[in-house]
Amino acid sequence: MSTDPNSSLPASSNVRGAAYPRIHPDLRVTFRIQAPTATTVQVQPGVQPEDATNGLGQGPFDMQRDEAGVWTVTTPPAVPGFHYYWLLVDGVAVNDPASQTYFGYGKPTSAVEIPEPGVDFYDIKDVPHGDVRLHWYHSTLTGTWRRIFVYTPPGYDTEPGKRYPVLYLQHGGGEDETGWVTQGRANVILDNLLANGQLTPMIVVMEAGYALKPGEAPQMPVAGAGPRPSHAFEQVMIEELIPHIDATYRTLAGREQRAMAGLSMGSMQTLQITLAHLDTFASIGAFSVPPFGGFDVQNSEFDIKTAYGGVFSDAGAFNSQVRLLWFSAGTAEVRFVQGIHHFADKLGQIGVSCETYESPGTSHDWLTWRRSLHAFAPKLFRG
Repeated sequence: MSTDPNSSLPASSNVRGAAYPRIHPDLRVTFRIQAPTATTVQVQPGVQPEDATNGLGQGPFDMQRDEAGVWTVTTPPAVPGFHYYWLLVDGVAVNDPASQTYFGYGKPTSAVEIPEPGVDFYDIKDVPHGDVRLHWYHSTLTGTWRRIFVYTPPGYDTEPGKRYPVLYLQHGGGEDETGWVTQGRANVILDNLLANGQLTPMIVVMEAGYALKPGEAPQMPVAGAGPRPSHAFEQVMIEELIPHIDATYRTLAGREQRAMAGLSMGSMQTLQITLAHLDTFASIGAFSVPPFGGFDVQNSEFDIKTAYGGVFSDAGAFNSQVRLLWFSAGTAEVRFVQGIHHFADKLGQIGVSCETYESPGTSHDWLTWRRSLHAFAPKLFRG
C-alpha cells in the first residue's frame, strides 16, 4: 500500500507545524521520528484493560531506520477516536515530540486523534460558545488548594438573573480534571447540543478525582493508571465542592437539578457517591463501569438488593427519587458492555428503572465517552 504523504494529512493532535503523525484516507497512521543514535524504536499504543482493544492496534509497531537516522512506521487502519501512545526508544518509553501531550496514565502522554468520517458533534463550529473557567478553592478536609474546571453555557454572563442545573463530570483513572475538556471536548459537545436545541443549559463541574486527608497515605497505584482514589473524595465533594459551587455560581441548588456522571474510575465514584446521597443527586450516569463487583458477569453471588447499601431494595422508592440511571460502554470493551447489561438485567428483575447505551465499535477510550456524553446530557433536567 502507498504511504505517499501527499495522500495523508497531519493529525489534528500534532504540535503546531508538525508533519507527523499523518493520517491516511483509510485511517492508517504513519509515525516518524529522528533518532540517529537509537538502535530500536517502536510505537506503543496505550495499554487497555482486560477484554478491551486498542484503537491503534495491539503493537508495539517496529519502526524502520533510514540512512539519515529517521525512523518510520505505518500502522494498520485505526479505529476513529482519540488514542494514547508513546515511543519506545531502545526500550525507554518517551513522548513523541511531534504530538501534543495529554494527562493520561498518571503523566503527560502523547496521543493521536483519528478523524471519524461524517461525524462532527465534537468538532468546534460557528455556534454560540460557553466558557471553561479555571477555578481554585481551598479544601479544609485535605488541607490543600484544589483546581476545578467549570463550564458555563452561552449567555451565562449576559443573563445575570438566570440560574442553571449542574452536572458534576468525572474523569478516569490516571487522568485528571483537564480530561473532559482536552481529551473529551465536553464543552464543544455541549455547545453543539445547545445550538441544536437538544440540551437544557447547564453548568458542568470537572474536579480531580483524588483526595487525601492530612497524613493519609495514597493507596497503591493501579498499573499504568497512577494513584487510586480514596474515599476522602466523597467527603470533599459532598461537604465542600457542592456547597462551594452553589455559593459561587448561579445554580439551581435542589437535588432535582443536580446530576453526576463519570467514566471508568469516575463511573465507580459516581455510583459510590450518588447512590449514598440520593438527597443530593437525582440523575446518574456511569460510562464504562469496570467489570468487577456487581458488574462482573461471572459473579453469581451478587445480590442486587443489598448492593450499594441496599439502595435498590425498594424499587418504587428508588424510581420516585431518581430521574435517570444511565449506563454506557463501547462494544469493543467486551466485559464492560456485558457488565452494564448484567447489572441492568438485575435491576429490571426487581423493577428498578435504568437505561443503557452502547457505543458501536469503540473500546475503553475517549470516543466511547464523547458519544456517551452526547447521548446522556440531553436527557438531563427535562421537565
